[in-house]
Amino acid sequence: MDLTNPLLDQGELPAFSAIRPQHVNPALDRVLADYRADVERLVADPQARDFSRLLAPLEHWEERLGRVFSPVSHLHGVKDSPELREAYAAAIEKLTEHATELGQHRGLYEAVKALRESPDFENLDRARRTLVEDSLRGFRLSGVALQEPARSRFKAIQAELSKLETGFEEAVLDATDAWTRPLEEAELAGLPESARRMLRGQARDKGRDGWLATLKGPVVQALLTYADTRALREEVYRAYNTRASDQGPHAGQFDNGERIARILALRHEAARLLGFPSKAHLSLADKMAGTPERVLGFLRELVAKARPVAERELAELREFARAELGLDDLQPWDVSWASEKLRQRRFDFSEEQLKPWFPLPEVMRGLFTVAERVFGVRLVERSGVDTWHPDVHYFDVLDADGTVRAGVYLDHYARTGKRGGAWMDVCRSRLRDGEAEYRPVAYLTCNFPPPAEGKPSLLTHDDVVTLFHEFGHGLHHLLTEVDWPSVGGISGVEWDAVELPSQFMENFAWKREALDLFAKHWQTGERLPDDLYAKMLAARHFHAGLFLVRQLEFALYDFRLHLEYDPARGPRTLELLEEVRDEVAVVRPPAWHRFPHAFTHIFAGGYAAGYYSYLWAEVLSADAFAAFEEAGIFDRATGERYRREILAVGGSRPALESFVAFRGREPEPEALLRSYGLAA
Repeated sequence: MDLTNPLLDQGELPAFSAIRPQHVNPALDRVLADYRADVERLVADPQARDFSRLLAPLEHWEERLGRVFSPVSHLHGVKDSPELREAYAAAIEKLTEHATELGQHRGLYEAVKALRESPDFENLDRARRTLVEDSLRGFRLSGVALQEPARSRFKAIQAELSKLETGFEEAVLDATDAWTRPLEEAELAGLPESARRMLRGQARDKGRDGWLATLKGPVVQALLTYADTRALREEVYRAYNTRASDQGPHAGQFDNGERIARILALRHEAARLLGFPSKAHLSLADKMAGTPERVLGFLRELVAKARPVAERELAELREFARAELGLDDLQPWDVSWASEKLRQRRFDFSEEQLKPWFPLPEVMRGLFTVAERVFGVRLVERSGVDTWHPDVHYFDVLDADGTVRAGVYLDHYARTGKRGGAWMDVCRSRLRDGEAEYRPVAYLTCNFPPPAEGKPSLLTHDDVVTLFHEFGHGLHHLLTEVDWPSVGGISGVEWDAVELPSQFMENFAWKREALDLFAKHWQTGERLPDDLYAKMLAARHFHAGLFLVRQLEFALYDFRLHLEYDPARGPRTLELLEEVRDEVAVVRPPAWHRFPHAFTHIFAGGYAAGYYSYLWAEVLSADAFAAFEEAGIFDRATGERYRREILAVGGSRPALESFVAFRGREPEPEALLRSYGLAA
C-alpha cells in the first residue's frame, strides 16, 4: 500500500488536510485495479457461489472504493478548485466505466444468479436476500443482457452522461459565483439588520467595503423577500433565474442549454436500449410508485386540490399589492416581497422576528436533545479531527450505553467554492463481516449565514426546518443496523421513500415541546414567547397553495420531460415547461426565465424522473409523524419502534413493508394535505 497517499490510508476518518488533487487518480487506479482482479478471481472460482465468498467480498470492495472517492466527491462540493475539478472529472470517468463494466460482467451475473437459484438462498437473512435480488436487478439495468454493438453503446452513453452531469453542476456553481453587485445604502431600504450584516460579510469576503449582493441562496432569499427597491429585486431575480443559460447578465457564458438537450437524448437512448419506453419508465423500475400513470395521477390529484387554493391566494395578494403597496402589476420578483408584507400585516409577524431566538449553537444543542429523547442516541463533539475547513465540527454518535456507533461532520456556513443548498452525504458506510467492523459516518452540509460582527449565526425558522431535514437523512444513515453497505442506511431504499426520515424530522421544528429545547434568545436566553410562537404557528400554512403548486410544477415538468421525450422532436425544454405551467402554475415567470438551466436536482443530482419523490415521501412522513402526535412527540416506545422499523432496516426490505411495520397500516394520502393545511 502507498502510505504516502492519504486516500489509501485505511484509518477511521479521511485525512482531509493531507488530500491533494494529485492524490485522487493514483489512489483510485490502485483500488480499481485490485477490485477488478478480485472480481476475476471470484468468477473463476467455482466454490465462490455462496454469499460469504461472492457478495460479501464485493461489499468489502465497495466500502473500500467509497473510502477513496467519498472524500474527493465531498471536497468537490465544498472546496472547489480548478485542479480538483480536473482530478474529479477524470475520476468520475473511471468510476462510471468501472460501474458499467461491473454491471455488464456476464460471469459475475451468472455467479450471482446461481446463488439466487441455489437452495442456500432461502436460508439467508432478509438483508442478504435483498442484496442478492438488488444485485440481479442492477445487472439488468446496467445492460448485462445486451449484445454488441448495443452493449458498447450503452457503456459509452453512461460515460458521456457522467461528464455532462458534472459539467452541468459546475456551470451552475460558476454562474452563481460570477455575478456580484455592489449596493448603495439607499438600496438597503426594507432589509433587516441581519441581512445587511450578511451583505457586508459578502463584501468582506471579496476584499471590498460596503455591501455586496451575490447569488448565494441566503442572499437572494433576503433580497427578494425584504428589499423595497423594486429595480434591485428585478435585477437579482433576473440574474438568479438566468444562471447558466442563454439569457441574463452572463448570457451564453456558462450555458447549460446544449447539455440539457444531450442529457435528455442520452437518457432516452439508454432506456430504450434496456427495453423501456422512456427514462421515466426506467426510473420507476426501483421506486415505490411503479408506473407513470400512478405518478401522474398522484401529482394531478394534488394539482386539483392545490391550484384553486393558490389562485385564491394570488388574487388576494394582487389586490393587497394594488391597494396597500401601490403595485398595479405584480411581477414574479414582487411576489416574495409582497407576500412577506401581507404576512406581516395579517399575523403581525415576520420570519425576521424569530431569528434572535434561533442562534445556531442553541439549535444544534436542541436538535441533539431531540435525537436523544426520541431515539436514545447522544452526539458528543470530538476535538482534533482533521477537517477541510476550520468551521467544520465532528461529532461521535453514542448509544444509550455509551458505545460509539457512528459519526457526523457538520459544515454549516455558506462560502465561496461551496455549492449552494443543503445536503447529507455518506463518508463511511456500516460494514460488519467477521473481524471487519466499520462504523457509518456522514457529512451534513448547509449554507447558513456565518457569524458576523459579534453575533452567532442567527437562523430563520426555514433554516431550522432545513437543518432538521438534513439531520433526518443523517439519522437514516447513522442508525442503520444492516451490515452490508449496499442495503444499509439510505442505500437500496426506493428513491421515492428516501425522503421519509428527512421530512419526518422537519415536524419537530414546529412543536412547542421541541422548540423549548432550543428556541432561546441569543442574548438573554429567554425562551420563544408564547405570542410569537402562536403567530409562527398561525402563519405556518400561509400561501401553502402557492408553495405546493410550485413544487408540483417542478415535479410534473421533470417527469413529463423524461416520459414524453421524442428524438424526432428534440428536448422541448422550454416548450414543455410552458405546457406544464399552463396546467399548474398561477405565477407566470417572464419569457427570459431559465429555471431548467440550473435544475441540478434532475440534471446532476439523481432526481431525474424522480422529483415527485419529495411529495410522495411527504405522504409517508406526515402519516408517520401523526403516530408521534397521537402518542406524544417524545414517546420513547414510538421512537424506538420508528428507529427499529424505519431507520435501522435501511434498504433491506421494501419501504412500504417498513412503513406498515411501523404504522400498522398503509399510508393515507390525506396526510399530505393535512400537513399543508389544505385538507377538506
